[in-house]
Amino acid sequence: MRHGKTSGRIFATIALATAPLALVTFAATPAAAQSSGVKGILGDASDNALDKLSEPGAFYADKAVRILLPGPLQKATSILRFTSKAGLTKDITKTLNDAAGKAALEAKPVFRSAIDGLTLQDGVGIVTGGEAAGSDYLRRTSGEELAVKVRPLVEKALVELGAYEQVERLGSISSLAKLGGTDLSRDGLTDSVTDQAMDGIFTYIGKEEANFRSNPLDKGKKLFKGIFE
Repeated sequence: MRHGKTSGRIFATIALATAPLALVTFAATPAAAQSSGVKGILGDASDNALDKLSEPGAFYADKAVRILLPGPLQKATSILRFTSKAGLTKDITKTLNDAAGKAALEAKPVFRSAIDGLTLQDGVGIVTGGEAAGSDYLRRTSGEELAVKVRPLVEKALVELGAYEQVERLGSISSLAKLGGTDLSRDGLTDSVTDQAMDGIFTYIGKEEANFRSNPLDKGKKLFKGIFE
């Protein structure tokens, strides 16, 4: 069984980089190997993405996925500098990003479960799709469900890091209260951080998948090594 699963993952990795010819070859591969291979590659991409984003400061360091305060509040930099100096808040944006990183660390089983639900038909579409077809498919079919499961992880992290208390202090400032479209409630903050964290996670999964597609033989060598160990 182990040999079949591993060889399937090797085939899928190489096939990811050789579409459109991959569809013909893919059809000739045993169904179990096809399904296992695609799931294995996408699972690895997911694990790698979550590992990177769970590193301390990773979300904040990358401006492409950095978590920002809700709505117009993210642009109120002068007010936020004042609240920081006054001791009302302390690096609140970093706190939100740290919470997203803590949630990412605990989200692996959530994403693995969604990936395990992929069918053979799904796998064919992923193999013959674009460089982030697997990530795009996962987001399209399971994005909302994943967000629901990740939200409690975000909420837990926000509690542990004291983010809610900081935002409540911001809400008491009259100049901030006048900013329209800014939901400073607990639920509003949780939704905002969850949505932004999910965007970042899928962005990173797409990057990892694209890397596997562009370096299939390198990935295949690593998987071949495991067959005879």
